[in-house]
Amino acid sequence: MSVLLFLGLQACSTNTGAGSDALVAVDETVESSQESVTGTVPIGSRLKTTANVNFRSGPSTGYSVLRVLASGAQVETVEVATPSNGFYKVRHNGTNGWVHGNYLMIVSTPSSGASGVSESLSAGTVLEVVSSLNFRSGPATSYTVLSVISGGTRVTSVGTAPQNGYHQVDHHGKVGWAHGGYMKVVGDSTSTPPPASDKVSIAIERAKAGVGFSYWWGHARWLPSGPSSTTAGSCSGSCPSCSHSGSYGADCSGYVGKIWQVPSTNTDLTHDWHPYSTKSFIGSSSLWAVVSRSNLQKADALVYNDGSSGHIFLYESGDGWGSMWAYECKGCAAGCVRNLRTAASSYKGIRRSGF
Repeated sequence: MSVLLFLGLQACSTNTGAGSDALVAVDETVESSQESVTGTVPIGSRLKTTANVNFRSGPSTGYSVLRVLASGAQVETVEVATPSNGFYKVRHNGTNGWVHGNYLMIVSTPSSGASGVSESLSAGTVLEVVSSLNFRSGPATSYTVLSVISGGTRVTSVGTAPQNGYHQVDHHGKVGWAHGGYMKVVGDSTSTPPPASDKVSIAIERAKAGVGFSYWWGHARWLPSGPSSTTAGSCSGSCPSCSHSGSYGADCSGYVGKIWQVPSTNTDLTHDWHPYSTKSFIGSSSLWAVVSRSNLQKADALVYNDGSSGHIFLYESGDGWGSMWAYECKGCAAGCVRNLRTAASSYKGIRRSGF
């Protein structure tokens, strides 16, 4: 159902900000032509409205409008980092409320402490995406969206001068344009990689984000913010002759491949890519190595393949020869889960290189 434009409270009202009754808010059901905010945004981030927009008491258009925020008004994210129905919980002038991400842009985050990237960058400069953003074919919103780059993904500047706030960057070997307001500089191509402990923690966070999505044979993509009733997807039947509904999910090997980021370009959780099977993981590779099940560490994996069937799951904690906590895309009925399980002696332990 369409949402009527909010025309402001009557002039006799005294509980709105000065002049708010003269503002007309956008229709929140209509997508903004500006770059918008999606996905997880750190608590304490500063955001700016890109149009006059309703500041609501809850995360949907069914909640009351507290006031209309003028275009350019700044707010701060509070309490929760992930959106609900596309709405972010923010504070404005001491009041907490909700604003739709279609009409927000990031000004700064606690980790970046700066208003994105606006200066010219040398080729090879490494940038980290702060919040999911559109990767476009040109430096404006009128250009085609090539893909959506999820928060936490790293891209590399190709050294072109910025245009309209956009930087030309390399992502998965493809060159396109991304808005500097949603990125921060983290180093150059010669920077020291993060320590193994950080890589393991990041891998576990990727695994957690996948929990609740459906089993999808031969695929692997999920949202960094986790599933919702409309994005989780569903699977029915017996795989490989199963059927899937929805745009997100993974099977066991696709899930571990995304979590481990193998190969090294497999960094975008929202990009559907399934480069390895359990037969691949059971074999030798420069990207992983066999480890004893008696010495498993967090983010190792256990895999088996007998030539006709196979499975792989991510180890979190516990006894490698007994009960252990694991992350896995278990099958059509279960989907992607975190559970306590055991593993038959046919499973062998493997560890991602660098972990």
